[in-house]
Order: sequence, then C-alpha cells, then structure tokens
Amino acid sequence: MSNRKIRVLIVDDSAVVRQTLSSILETDPKIEVMDTAGDPYYAAKSMQNEIPDVITLDIEMPRMDGLTFLRKIMRQHPIPVVIISSLTTEGTLTGLRALESGAVEIITKPQLGTKEFLEESRIKLCDVVKAAAKANLKRKTISVTSTDVKPKYSADVVLAKTNAHSMIKTTEIVVAVGASTGGTEALSVFLNGLPADCPGIVIVQHMPELFTKTFANRLNEMCKINVKEAEDHDTILRGHALIAPGNKHMLVKRSGAKYYVEVIDGPLVNRHRPSVDVLFRSTAQYAGANAIGIIMTGMGDDGARGLSEMKEVGSFTIAQDEKTCVVFGMPKEAIKRNAVDKILPLEQIAPFIQKFDKNKE
Repeated sequence: MSNRKIRVLIVDDSAVVRQTLSSILETDPKIEVMDTAGDPYYAAKSMQNEIPDVITLDIEMPRMDGLTFLRKIMRQHPIPVVIISSLTTEGTLTGLRALESGAVEIITKPQLGTKEFLEESRIKLCDVVKAAAKANLKRKTISVTSTDVKPKYSADVVLAKTNAHSMIKTTEIVVAVGASTGGTEALSVFLNGLPADCPGIVIVQHMPELFTKTFANRLNEMCKINVKEAEDHDTILRGHALIAPGNKHMLVKRSGAKYYVEVIDGPLVNRHRPSVDVLFRSTAQYAGANAIGIIMTGMGDDGARGLSEMKEVGSFTIAQDEKTCVVFGMPKEAIKRNAVDKILPLEQIAPFIQKFDKNKE
C-alpha cells in the first residue's frame, strides 16, 4: 500500500458531507476517494467493482443503518472502517457498539456546522484515514478519537518538567497506562486479566467527551476490579482503575503516602486532551520509582516522551508489542526513544503486573 494511494469509500446520506469529505481527503497526496455512496446499498454495489482500503461511515442512514452495515462488512470482508457520525449523549453506547463491531476509529461531528467542523479538522481526518489503512484487523478494534486540530504542544503547557522527584520508596505502586487507536479493546483485555487486589491504575485513553463515562461503566461491569471515570481528587486505590474524562487532562499527585488524581482543563498536548504525556510526566514527578508505565496501541507519539521521563526516574516501563497492536505508533515511538524496559504481547501485560506486584511485597 505504500507504493500507491489509499483508496477510500465515503458512505454518508448527506451530499454536503460526502462532498466536503472528498475535498478534504484528496488534499492529502497519499489518499484518493474511490467513490461516495448515499447509503449502504449503494456502497455495497460500489464494492462489487473494487474493495476500498478504508471506509468512512455514518451511523444514521436510510434503508440500512451504519451499524448493521458495519457488522456485515466485518463478517464478510473485514475492511478498516472510520465512523464519522453525530453521536449524542444517548448515542455513546451506539458508538461503543460500533467499535466493538470492528470500527477502527470514531470521529464525532456536531449536528450543526458539520461542513465547517470537517474543514477545520482536515489534518486529523487525513491522519485517521492513513492510520486506519495500517490497522491490524486480526484483532477486534475498539477506539474513539477527538478531531480538534490545534498546535502540537508538549506537556510543558500543563505541567513543567522539574528535577524534583518522589524518590521515597513505598509499598504501593501506581500503574499509569496510555492508549489511543485500538486502545479500548486492549484496555478491556488488560483490565479483565487483573485480580481484585491489583495495584491502583490510572488510564488515559484518547476519547471524546461522554464516551469515557460509558466506557468506564461497561468495563466496571466486566472486570473483577472497580473501574470509573475519574473525578478531581479521586484517590488511587488497590483494585481500582481511574479513566481520564474526555476533554480533560488527568495528573497523578501525592499527599504523604496517598496518591490521588487531579482532573483539569488545559491546552491540547500532542493534539490531545487528555494527553498520555501529561499523565506520564505527573506520574514520574510524584510516584517516581513507585510506578509502572504502560504504553499501548495507538497512532502518533503521545506518551513516548512521558514514558522516557518515567524511565529516567526509575519507573518500570512496558510497551505493547507490534503483533498485538491495532496501530503500532505510540509504542514504536517510545521504543525509538529507548524509553521501554520490556516489550510484551497484550495478553502478557496483566500477568506481568501481578508478578511485579508480588515481587515488590
């Protein structure tokens, strides 16, 4: 695929959206719009002539909804699918079901001003399509993403890097996890593999607002541990996982022997809010050698620098391996920085954490 353009099929009942997306995607020299379709039936006819590399798909459409079409695609001929849809508060569960059915990414568009929103999000849209084209569909892919396009700031805009670190060893450890594309599937596997008395866990998964609460509640029903969307000043406890809210940064802080989180506003970092770099930097500063950093599947490089900072202060650092990643972007960048102590397949990360925790007792 590297020697030719990525061929995209756009499926949306809005002619304005189809035209706008076509214009946006074709500004990228690596992308070509193969065809557009107003509903899944027209899309199926188009696919009889040529199979696209990536499909962009709306959920609410006439004749057949996007979720049904997505499931048919994944059963018959798995193709990377990016959902581009107006998902309301009530629709977040539908969005998660789309991800569970095989969608690589979800981009939430507003119900008003969609054309302007898509034009402003050109860089992100092109990046998402290019990442989707590389997705490893051997694994079920679950992820969502925000589409704000802003200057690419570092974690310095939220938390300055200092040379003062928490060097006092404690019996408790903090496990900080960062993930993006494919991360919701990876987090489900990881958290389901942990016992009820595992170390406290803090997580940044790139997600829009509203999705994180629904996602956390779903995981809480599935796992032995307690999972919740983080609130400001929540304590990091054994057997608990805190997921950063969409559109908020989350930092690890320490008061005496107690670790807790701060949930704050702030600029986008690496074009993300929440940012993995922000979480990892705060973990390095306040937990130091008492922490484990884990970087999972995802596109881009958010978290690579922060994981390096964690390793510098004595944290143990782990990267998910390429074979089990949906997109081997974030772990690859961390490995390139020599920020990783151990590279593990997804299924081996939870058992490793349990062994690490027992050896520390």
